[in-house]
Amino acid sequence: MKASFHARHLAVVGLGLMGGSLALAMRDHADHIAGVDHDQRTRDYALKRGMVDCASDDLYEAVNRADVVILAAPVRVIVEMLRMQIGSYLRSNTLVIDIGSTKQDIVDAMASLPIGVNAVGGHPMTGKENGGIEESDRSLYENRPFVLCPSRRTTPAARLHARSFVETLGALPIEMDAERHDQIVAGISHLPYLLSATLVATVARQAEQDPAYWELAAGGFRDTTRLAASDVTMMGDILSTNTKAVATLLAQFRMQLAMLETLLIAGDDHQLSESLQPLRHARKEWAENYENGR
Repeated sequence: MKASFHARHLAVVGLGLMGGSLALAMRDHADHIAGVDHDQRTRDYALKRGMVDCASDDLYEAVNRADVVILAAPVRVIVEMLRMQIGSYLRSNTLVIDIGSTKQDIVDAMASLPIGVNAVGGHPMTGKENGGIEESDRSLYENRPFVLCPSRRTTPAARLHARSFVETLGALPIEMDAERHDQIVAGISHLPYLLSATLVATVARQAEQDPAYWELAAGGFRDTTRLAASDVTMMGDILSTNTKAVATLLAQFRMQLAMLETLLIAGDDHQLSESLQPLRHARKEWAENYENGR
């Protein structure tokens, strides 16, 4: 049986796509929702559409009465908040959950929070190509994995409370330690972004000599380069907080690519086909499981 979740005063710090969608999804599960964002237009948008009850650029004002605080800012901003200021603003027993894309740095920073503040690292595996509060969607988290990573400020009660919050969003809680999380997302999220960007760079360079590259590019190029359109500042923030894991996987990728290159140059069509066939099956199996909700 899923535990029920209700917040008296929920504070969402960061009202972009993720924070805005979360505020919408929690609208019926909180008596009062406060939003924090540095952008006045974003705050006005959230207020006008009833996504939050109040909005401010003052962190203290928004979180000092909160029993639940969601940090939906970029990773390095979250780390700075945890280490420098937010702990002194929070009441005892407040639950803090972040939704940053990497976890080790954030979970480490959570240890600097005062004893009595409960904190759990979080990462919902969802999103959209376009960000911003205008793209907010109350169903964004539904049926999507939501990773929870314990910190030194995660009590047994906080763990259960965090799981209840995730289930209330309609998401699927998955618990793992921060190091394992960062290794996994390096492969399924951060490495794909770099490969997508590199493919665009390769074609763009060729297109300088022959513009027909762009004229003939279609669905295959579109699908494999979608991630290259991601916000560069956001991705830079993510990559800079997960460099070791990403670098390790880049080295492994180069080895795989070199093997295929060797077979291609050698003209070993049979072995090339034998190497690609299990990869095709692995991708098809994953896609079927994904579409069927695992």
